[in-house]
Amino acid sequence: MCMRTIIMTLVATLLFPSLSLAAPGDVEKKTTLALRHPTGIAWDGKDIWIADRKTDRFYRCDLATGAVRDSIESPGYFPSGLAWDGKLLWSTDPAEQKIYATDVRSGRTVVTLDAPSSGVTGIAADGSFLWICDNVEDRISKIDPGDGTTIVAFRSPAGDPRGIVFGEGYLWCSDRVKDQIYMIDPRNGHVILILDAPGKYAWGLSWKDGKLLCADYQDDAVYTLVVRDGETYRTFEPRRASIDFTTEVMTSGEGSVVSLDVFYAAPQERPNQKLLAPIEYTEAPRALTKDRWGQEIAAFRFESLEPPRTVEVGMRLRLETSAIRYFLYPENVGAVIPADIKTAYLADGMKYDIDNPYIRRIVSEVVGDEKNLYWKARLLYQYVIDHMEYLLAGGWNTAPTVLKRGNGSCSEYTFSYIALCRAAGVPARYVGSLVVRGDDASYDDVFHRWCEIYLPGYGWVPVDANAGDRESPADQGAAFGGIANRFLVTTEGGGPSEYLDWNYNAQTRWETTGKCRVRIESIAEWEPLE
Repeated sequence: MCMRTIIMTLVATLLFPSLSLAAPGDVEKKTTLALRHPTGIAWDGKDIWIADRKTDRFYRCDLATGAVRDSIESPGYFPSGLAWDGKLLWSTDPAEQKIYATDVRSGRTVVTLDAPSSGVTGIAADGSFLWICDNVEDRISKIDPGDGTTIVAFRSPAGDPRGIVFGEGYLWCSDRVKDQIYMIDPRNGHVILILDAPGKYAWGLSWKDGKLLCADYQDDAVYTLVVRDGETYRTFEPRRASIDFTTEVMTSGEGSVVSLDVFYAAPQERPNQKLLAPIEYTEAPRALTKDRWGQEIAAFRFESLEPPRTVEVGMRLRLETSAIRYFLYPENVGAVIPADIKTAYLADGMKYDIDNPYIRRIVSEVVGDEKNLYWKARLLYQYVIDHMEYLLAGGWNTAPTVLKRGNGSCSEYTFSYIALCRAAGVPARYVGSLVVRGDDASYDDVFHRWCEIYLPGYGWVPVDANAGDRESPADQGAAFGGIANRFLVTTEGGGPSEYLDWNYNAQTRWETTGKCRVRIESIAEWEPLE
């Protein structure tokens, strides 16, 4: 390979890393347009059509070069969305609240419909119906192309939806504020997958040969985006921090502490979690071992403590934690679960009570005849966030009790969701963590736990029903298969541990004589690393 080729390859890799390690949402190609106000986009099988807000025209352009081949006048004064149905070019005008169909050969408008909502922006054709998104009412609607009658409507995941397209059985919608693109199940409006938009003002969307086309209003460009390529997840937004986790045991009274055991869950590396140095303990553990779930444990023991006495155990970690987002395609989820996963993570436990008639009834009503593991887990997730609200009241009740009550802590959300998943045949476990609370330098004395489900083809996938208990479909979708960069996961477990019991992060046990009181305080201190 000549030096010039090497340099060009290196430059291309630096400018477009997706060329070397592509993942869903990566840019395959950027096409610069000669237009200055591009909004909607449609692929007609040969060329792209671009709507220009300023000139009120539709331009037929070469996708390879961006060169304008032809143009026709827009029927509206504010052309926004474009869609090609195989014969006609459909467009929207949010100013006049109209939907038009244009014959591009003659330039004539052959259909004019009243938009069913007040801020119609994007439009898509699925072969039988039209789909529109509205950035005033934040709604997506399926309409009859004959008379504009609304067939079904649901809330848009985008706070400012601009473009929409139908591709491979899903709707794709752009959000110009969050700079994201959502893959949506058209049957129910659930967000299945989230991609980062390629520019800062994603507007129009179209579909070409299994790829997304995104017209960006700020960049005056069209981006061709990878949708499927085999990558199962992406990590992003790395955070480097130092964490001091301490447990202080304070004794008082007239008696004494015969023995005190402190057990720490030792964090391990995960796809989005890297330890930058070995764990440092304030004193040498009595033992380093593993519990029944394979969780590494550091065990400390103290004996004959006469009050008043304070004992402190701690560990210091330096780590890099990143946000992670899984690219979950329901149709790509396998059906074969390894035998060891089945045995361990479909089993019952005291907090789950999966054979309880109440649990079984919910699963039967929510899951029905569904066989796909993704959809079993997703339907149960939607049930939990629809029927629960957060309440930190102390104690961890069993799943049937919590679900009947309708509120609970993060642990109770997690136990309830695990119980439903296991009862439906979806392997589930929990992870526990230390959390950044607000500022980079902060302390945490509440901690957080969420669920992971096992999906063949993907492995263990995070699902946080507590975090997903939000009104926005985008927030709900983000918590099913994604976690922010605010967590240090210390614990992986499927149920009671011989060291941690049902707890996570740390556990203490003691034996006393006489009137002896023991008080426990555990706190994690976060400090950013330069």
